[in-house]
Amino acid sequence: MIELLKKKVLDGHLISSQEALQLSRTEHKRELYEAANEIRKHFCSNTFDLCSITNAKSGKCSEDCKWCSQSRHHHTNIEEYEMVDKDQALQEALDNAEQGVLRHSLVTSGRRVSNRTLDELIPVFKEIAKKSKMKLCASMGLINEEQMLRLKNEAQVEHYHCNIETAPSFFSKLMSTHTLEEKIETIKMAQKVGLKVCSGGIMGMGETMEQRIEMAFLLRDLGVKSIPINILQPIKGTALENVPPLKEEEVLTTIAVFRFIHPDAYLRFAGGRVQIKHYQDKALKAGVNAALTGDYLTSVGSNIQEDRVDFKNAGFEIS
Repeated sequence: MIELLKKKVLDGHLISSQEALQLSRTEHKRELYEAANEIRKHFCSNTFDLCSITNAKSGKCSEDCKWCSQSRHHHTNIEEYEMVDKDQALQEALDNAEQGVLRHSLVTSGRRVSNRTLDELIPVFKEIAKKSKMKLCASMGLINEEQMLRLKNEAQVEHYHCNIETAPSFFSKLMSTHTLEEKIETIKMAQKVGLKVCSGGIMGMGETMEQRIEMAFLLRDLGVKSIPINILQPIKGTALENVPPLKEEEVLTTIAVFRFIHPDAYLRFAGGRVQIKHYQDKALKAGVNAALTGDYLTSVGSNIQEDRVDFKNAGFEIS
């Protein structure tokens, strides 16, 4: 079954949700991971994409996402600020550029960025573009079309990030202050104005494998080609602080099945990677070909130079 579905994908055909579910249930896990790696090599070669982020506005978020340390509904003692120091944000991006990161995003907490905050951040984007060769991304919530156009035309942003977070059938169990439909509308609006989209989700919040596959197919329907795969890192003070971690096999199987569903996408290591550091090399050989590197939003992430060494040792060329 694995060989037949691998050949189907390599021949340019898409697998069905039922076939994806069959893959996830196979007892031949090593064969599944090897097949996913072959698909990745065929469609994406050995090029590895690195990106980084700056937390431009931290905490005090009105939304009630159960996993998030930045929600004002939780008590997590994170650092809160309305606006990052602009010089600090610029220097952080330039330091990452010097270490070979070619893509950088400014990220703001909250339902959507205000026009006033956007006015302050656009000059930061411009300075990064002026002083580096970095491609620019933004993650600023459920913004409107006018704001999207400003990011594209004034700030030279190429990608917009908006995670769908989880499956449609599980979404309402994790948040109530906004809907999946609003996120989908934001994604489609970004595509409408000519921005590429980065969108993925968080694994390990209580969803089933079937629901992860459901999410993967929604992302395929939306035409998303950059997919962050976050792994829940339970944070004390949040509603999900006591959720047990995913097992290694479950993480690797999820990645491999995602590769079958998204043969030519960037499947991107993102938040929570520290939890799988001890088997990261296995994940790299199960379909991953991109990563968020450096620090995350409210936690220390990974060392950029160590990441570069690890990914090169795994046989990748850093783009």
